[in-house]
Amino acid sequence: MIARARAGADRLRVTEIYRSVQGESSFAGLPCAFVRLTGCALRCVWCDSAHTFSGGEWMEGDEVLRRVRALGDPLVEFTGGEPLLQAAVHGPIAALCNEGRTVLVETGGDQDISALDPRAVAILDVKCPGSGMHERMDWKNLDRLRPRDEVKFVLAGRGDYEWAREVTRDRDLARNRTVLFSCAFGLLEPSELAGWILEDGLQVRLQLQLHKLLWDPAERGR
Repeated sequence: MIARARAGADRLRVTEIYRSVQGESSFAGLPCAFVRLTGCALRCVWCDSAHTFSGGEWMEGDEVLRRVRALGDPLVEFTGGEPLLQAAVHGPIAALCNEGRTVLVETGGDQDISALDPRAVAILDVKCPGSGMHERMDWKNLDRLRPRDEVKFVLAGRGDYEWAREVTRDRDLARNRTVLFSCAFGLLEPSELAGWILEDGLQVRLQLQLHKLLWDPAERGR
């Protein structure tokens, strides 16, 4: 895990900035500019971005914005790692929102989302028991959700599904927002998950990682 940037610092530790098709959330399928930041406090057993745990390149916020603007997409996602570990992320998020872009922030659920620009869309990943990290979840984040935010559960098996089903029902999460049930890649068959959702009548969105179906799952910058 990288150290937090000092208060007021304008630099970000960046793993990569690239253009691809959005593979997850209700925005799946749309062209998107991605800013993948370095560092994460969690170690989910199914993590597909362990290359972000260390390394990266320090960039000024203005340089991050310049590269994102050069890609030309109205949809931008900040991901990681964990983007909310770096306080300096809020400046570029606000600047891109000011330009009328749709800004998504993929966050692992252990960091307070209350400082996030209200115009941005948080994709809040609620960690299931199969991740090995569910005890690190900041449950207050579910109370901090704004109307456009989305909630995601990554499921490694039937136990995770039943746990996510009960959290969704107990919190009435699907009443006014998008709830995503996603298969941990290679651990749960999408057809099996689809059957469970239909059987239980859950009003959740089955999520496939579209980018992993289009390209090699191990390929960077996708």
